[in-house]
Amino acid sequence: MTAPLPEPPSPARPVLHERRAPGLGHLTLAELDPATEAGIVHAWTREERARFWMMGDKSPDEVRDIYTWIDSQPTHAAYLVRLDGEPTALFQTYDPRAEEVGELYDVQPGDVGVHLMTGPLTTPRPGFTPQVVALVLGACFADPATTRVVAEPDARNAKVQARLDAMGVARGPEVRLSTKPAVLRFLDRATYDALVATLG
Repeated sequence: MTAPLPEPPSPARPVLHERRAPGLGHLTLAELDPATEAGIVHAWTREERARFWMMGDKSPDEVRDIYTWIDSQPTHAAYLVRLDGEPTALFQTYDPRAEEVGELYDVQPGDVGVHLMTGPLTTPRPGFTPQVVALVLGACFADPATTRVVAEPDARNAKVQARLDAMGVARGPEVRLSTKPAVLRFLDRATYDALVATLG
């Protein structure tokens, strides 16, 4: 008789946002606790699929230190996404005025910068990425002060660029950051509402 699988660990910090994704499961978002959860992120950054995250050469201690610093900043935050309790994605927000990208476009009031890295699922599930995007964008737009989400994915990451095009995320100019060539992307609240309506 096969022993039952252990229950996934609960978030170390309170759930801040959640989404019941039809046909997928229960998605939750909670702030990352660097002391206990940075190891999850470190494992993900070691994979080839995370090469555009540019942290593959970092040690566990270095990853923990990076996220401890982010955790201490009023302009930055990092979160873990869980699907039915299993850690499945890392989400980060930042004030564009506190980052290099803020010098490369006209930052508007209500702009929120974002980064998203999905992790490996124990069992791949169709529709996972769009539902995670709906969750994290929903967390951003839950704040009435947020008027637009801004991203700067690597211009060489064709898969992500194609996915953003398919989702209707507006394409801005290509810019050169110190770490990469990037394409600025913009999503306003109306486009987010339309996107979520297609997901159920």
